[in-house]
Amino acid sequence: MALIKKALPVVLALFILVPPVYAQTAEEIINQMEEVMRGESSYAEMTMTVVRQRYEREMSMKAWALGEDYSLILVTDPARDRGTTFLKRENEIWNYVPNIDRTIKMPPSMMSQSWMGSDFTNDDLVRESSTIEDYEHSILREETLDGRETWLLELIPKPESAVVWGKVLIWVDQEHFIMLKEENYNQRDELANTLTFTEIEEMDGRVFPTRIILTPADKPDQRTVMKYNKLEFDINIDPGFFTQQNMRRVR
Repeated sequence: MALIKKALPVVLALFILVPPVYAQTAEEIINQMEEVMRGESSYAEMTMTVVRQRYEREMSMKAWALGEDYSLILVTDPARDRGTTFLKRENEIWNYVPNIDRTIKMPPSMMSQSWMGSDFTNDDLVRESSTIEDYEHSILREETLDGRETWLLELIPKPESAVVWGKVLIWVDQEHFIMLKEENYNQRDELANTLTFTEIEEMDGRVFPTRIILTPADKPDQRTVMKYNKLEFDINIDPGFFTQQNMRRVR
């Protein structure tokens, strides 16, 4: 009995020190999540609502994407912003402003700036950074979130990566590999904002969160809500669609 009592703390210490072994690696989970959330290509119609203490502002848009390298976003409403487009083509990001009929190349320094007056950044919308390539991934633990079993993953930027955030935490649903929550931390390891993914429905044959709410940590009384009204995956589209010329023509 004395030997058991002496050995017990050692056994317990081993359980504490040895991390759990998961059937899938963090990289595999991230890859499956990206496949579900992005697909090879996609088309979406969305409504964005910017909520402030004294007002709400709504904007409608269309978006096309091909992998991680190509995306095109077209603002369709309100009238004053209609025709504004944002293009990502490999490592270049462009903004077309119809009021002045000018196409502007966006420098990396603008990636952390607000997108169209919302709480989203330019990087959130066009994703200059890559969730897979620019971060080291690890599974922190398993958690239950809103009644769903999830993996809590930690993403730390690689030393050579030029990314906005110093750390990202994401909660991934274990059944459908959809993101349920994301926390973004600045370079001082302070929480910058939180995204929650709700109203999970089936869209184009996939289970998908159709409502995304972004709340800044330092301004909890304001938020930006992105609602997917239509979503199609694996559409017939090629890199030739994502050009500066098409930024002016797309409707």
